[in-house]
Amino acid sequence: MAFDKNQFDDIIREFTVSGEQLHEIAADFRYDLVKGLDDPDESSLRMLKSYVGLPTGEETGEYLALDFGGTNVRVLRIRLEGKGKFEIVKKVAKPLRVEGVYDFVGAGSTAEQMFDFIAELVDEAVEGDHEKKYLLGHTFSFPSEQTDLYNAKLIIWTKEFATAGVEGKVVNDLLKEALHRQGIDNVQPTAVINDTVAVLLAAAYKQPGVYIGSIYATGHNTCYLEPYADSAEAPMILNLESGGFMKLIPNRFDIAFDKASEKPGEQRLEKMVSGRYMGELFGMALAELLEEPGKGYGFTSIDMSNIIVDESPAREKVAEIVAKKAGKTLDTADCKMVQELASALVIRSARLVTASYVGIIWQLAGKDKPQKQHIAIDGSVYEKMPLAKENIMRALSELLGEDAAEIDTVLENGGSGLGAAIAAAMSQK
Repeated sequence: MAFDKNQFDDIIREFTVSGEQLHEIAADFRYDLVKGLDDPDESSLRMLKSYVGLPTGEETGEYLALDFGGTNVRVLRIRLEGKGKFEIVKKVAKPLRVEGVYDFVGAGSTAEQMFDFIAELVDEAVEGDHEKKYLLGHTFSFPSEQTDLYNAKLIIWTKEFATAGVEGKVVNDLLKEALHRQGIDNVQPTAVINDTVAVLLAAAYKQPGVYIGSIYATGHNTCYLEPYADSAEAPMILNLESGGFMKLIPNRFDIAFDKASEKPGEQRLEKMVSGRYMGELFGMALAELLEEPGKGYGFTSIDMSNIIVDESPAREKVAEIVAKKAGKTLDTADCKMVQELASALVIRSARLVTASYVGIIWQLAGKDKPQKQHIAIDGSVYEKMPLAKENIMRALSELLGEDAAEIDTVLENGGSGLGAAIAAAMSQK
């Protein structure tokens, strides 16, 4: 079949963010930052306090890190050596659910069972040593209400978790009680941080000039160090929950996708940029070109990645993926258009994400020129998706002109564990 060229051009236009729109989005993001600092209720950004600033890079000692962001839980014993150096001394990782064996996340499970299981992992990480004192930092990637670095209360489970007795509780208290039940009183939980904050801490420990940390993966979020320049407050990392940024104009595919999603009217930026949703939007647009509007094919961001990198003359890989997922046989010309469509979605994603980074850079610079800095990013889209990195750099140039030479991005993919250990070290300041 041959695609309708006019229809194709219209769809590509809908997924294109012009230079003018890019500037507007960055300015709107900064506006929401300023509003949110004054009154979070006036902003679509959450501006959640982390109660931690940046490390000096000189933190030393042996700490425990609990990385709890999904069904796989990791406990690491990490030795911080200062000067940005560290060593992972011991690593223990186990799933919270094994089909037919045990399940600590299903509706029948309890807080006590879940945290006793985690305490056992901690015991493994300290190799049964119940004498030496350890401080434990905890990366906890679920919606929490935090009043200081220790106290993080789970608001509501997400990611299909249904364990009873955790919502509304301080997670460190539950962990402390479980450690005590198992006689591990030498381990003291002292800090809870979000995974995005962990990325920033880990990167800033290794090198100076990192003020923005971001997750650009299945989901999307960003945090930054707010200097509180004109107030008496100490500089602090704020978790923006930026996936919920709303000042964007969604196209008709975004609108239809949002309407059918689990939480309509929420997480607009995340739904337009993250790996979890990109394949769905791509499939919706392709369905129109295949004259099957509304049909779902189950494309993933990995499919899109494989489509984009196919350089074979006849685009065999593209044809194979479309045949497998949509049951259609395409000629080479159509395959090239499919490739262009996948590329357009990735480029849009990278441009929107960059606009949010630049909104923060403008906020940090105030009336001055942006200072030399690195943006720390963790995540599969940034690390593995073709076209993502170069389009971030291109959009930085578009928005910042010659000042873009001062900004670059760095991959920080071990952040959850290292960041938690650093937070534990910093908790003693």
